[in-house]
Amino acid sequence: MSERMYKATLSQSQGREGWSVIFRHPVVHDRATGKPGRRVRRGLGTKDETAAAKLVAELNQLLADRIFWEASSRAAASSRFTPIVVDIFYHDMVPESFDSFGIRESVIPLPRSSNSPFRRVLFLGTTGGGKTTLVRQLIGTDPRTERFPSTSTAKTTVADMEIVLSPGPFRSVVTFLPRDQVRDYVEECMSAAVLAAYHGESDAEIQRRLLSHVNQRFRLSYILGSGDPAVDEDDSAGEEPSETSDEIADFDLTRSHTLLRSAAQRLRSIAGQYAASLREELRGTQTDERVLEELFEESLDNWLRDDERFQTLADEFMDEIERRFELLTAGAIEKTKQGWPRSWSYESADRKMFLKVVSRLSSNYAPHFGTLLTPLVNGIRVAGPFAPIWLDRQPALVLFDVEGLGHTPDSAASLPTALTRRLEDVDAVLLVDNATQPMQAAPVAAMRNLASGGQTSKLIVCFTHFDGVGGDNLPSFKSKEQHVLASAENALTAIGEQLGSFAERALRQRLKSACFFLGGLHEALTPNTKIGKRTIEQLKELLPAIDRTAVKPEPVRSRPVYDRLNLALSVKQAAEEFHAAWDARLGILVKYGVSKEHWTRIKALTRRLAEGWDDEYLNLKPLADLHKELRESIYRFIQNPVSWSDAVPSDDEKQQVFDGFAETISLRLLVIVAARLRDEAVRDWQRAYGLAGKGSSFGRANIIANDIYDKAVPVPDVAPTPDRNKFLHEVIDVVRASAQDHDITLQ
Repeated sequence: MSERMYKATLSQSQGREGWSVIFRHPVVHDRATGKPGRRVRRGLGTKDETAAAKLVAELNQLLADRIFWEASSRAAASSRFTPIVVDIFYHDMVPESFDSFGIRESVIPLPRSSNSPFRRVLFLGTTGGGKTTLVRQLIGTDPRTERFPSTSTAKTTVADMEIVLSPGPFRSVVTFLPRDQVRDYVEECMSAAVLAAYHGESDAEIQRRLLSHVNQRFRLSYILGSGDPAVDEDDSAGEEPSETSDEIADFDLTRSHTLLRSAAQRLRSIAGQYAASLREELRGTQTDERVLEELFEESLDNWLRDDERFQTLADEFMDEIERRFELLTAGAIEKTKQGWPRSWSYESADRKMFLKVVSRLSSNYAPHFGTLLTPLVNGIRVAGPFAPIWLDRQPALVLFDVEGLGHTPDSAASLPTALTRRLEDVDAVLLVDNATQPMQAAPVAAMRNLASGGQTSKLIVCFTHFDGVGGDNLPSFKSKEQHVLASAENALTAIGEQLGSFAERALRQRLKSACFFLGGLHEALTPNTKIGKRTIEQLKELLPAIDRTAVKPEPVRSRPVYDRLNLALSVKQAAEEFHAAWDARLGILVKYGVSKEHWTRIKALTRRLAEGWDDEYLNLKPLADLHKELRESIYRFIQNPVSWSDAVPSDDEKQQVFDGFAETISLRLLVIVAARLRDEAVRDWQRAYGLAGKGSSFGRANIIANDIYDKAVPVPDVAPTPDRNKFLHEVIDVVRASAQDHDITLQ
């Protein structure tokens, strides 16, 4: 069999002056097949066809000579070829490091409570619960004329928002998703649209699938519009327009509209070519219609990723997306070596101008659809003289507004690992919950996670929409407060049964001492109304409550003593719970309350872990799940020492010791979990993602269960093995090191 030849070709998209190159990389694995030959398309940085052709000729020399196909050969290639050619060839072999938080920190450092009066506050809450609306009240932005940060009943906050209330000019720094991650989102949207075309859906439904990713984090409609100017103007997905709203930027959307209008037919044509023959081919090997449908969908997805028409359309979408960065005429853009924007920074003393410019990267305002960069942002940090309009001073606050918790039906759901890491660096956690439907599963899950991680002392609960609480049996504010708090009773009792009495006790104390009831937040607050006056009073009490979270109590003299054997049993229980839940999700075994996940979700998870740009997909969070199981099992262990080094302390003192110990353990456990399930398993995640064809869904599930989870999380047993011993000892070492930090004895 002859060896595959790799050749680069010159490319120029319609309407663009710059030239690009397209080639299959001989070393980098294709995301769809898991084999060498990833399709690469990169700009050449020139509008001159002759110069572009010379660069392509150089690249073809690299592709023809295997001596350059090792990352270590980059230096030799640099001595012979033009820098941009070398960058294009070696970029995906040795990807650039990308620390979004570090980039933002280098431009606007965040103050800490340890050496300043500032308090860091993390906002948690369900989607549409009002946490971003509360942020607006604390920074004093007008809900109609400024609309910053953006709010909506749908999922709005999809990128980390960090706001520093500080003197001086208004400053901002924004970091963007890497190009490959954006491309992955685009291709996933296109694949969903092709499947809709195969099922005979209308052009409108095909376009809907195309314009909004299933996880709602990535919405092409924000960037490119809907393809119909009239629809863009009437779209109500964002906030209501106001009389003083800014004019839409003078940006030509003709090319975007043309592309979107043609996309449905082009995708329908691609679906038509493959669908009939593929289904006929598979029908001969499978009679079960459910299995056949799964095989068909996955095989179609794999074929699409290797189809040049599909890839060309993705190229055109990427060109249009990249064109939106031309809107950033103010400020400074920092780009990668490949020319993709990495970050953007901007400063202004003019508040109105600053918010107008920044809104292009954070807004969901429907009349601006087609010109927004919001879905491309993975983090935005702003600093400036923001202050509440109901306060005569500027509070020293750093606010973190993160993605909503969603509407999980499971009160035992895991918090994302990125959120768990963020908990270490904040002083207070504001759990924002809707008073009209209080204490549903998501906020209860958040409280449960905080308790088992020893973070309960940071918890502050804010019930929003309090003006919507009513009834003939609730005549006063006090009766309404008691009505809302009563909804927490069953939840707290359940947490106590699951995690132990000290978890329940700590949460009850926080609900009693750090709980606030807020109404009318969607409007500018005024003391002239009953609810306005009441909410202002509550907000003024909230600020010192935030301040108090940074005050640490005096250390407890008496220290607990633990039996290591009990710890081993806790690790065993955590490992068993993790495997039982994931075996059910993978369809290997059955577990009550856990459903088998669709193959597309499992494959999307493997893709993210294989590519290294996330460790979760929707509700699939293997790292967070293992961390939660270990953390909760060990928290139960912590509450049951065999003795104390001195006189038995009071319950308050015990709580302080237990929580401090649990917090240190939790942070260290996350390191082990990430190493075992992500870092050490990258090749297996890549192998699982690369499976294609008949039986690939079953094979992928087995790789995850047997080659990844069983190796990373072996269940300790009476018959020890090196792998089981290593996992158990790593967890015990974490607890032992944490115990030493707290002068605690582990026998």
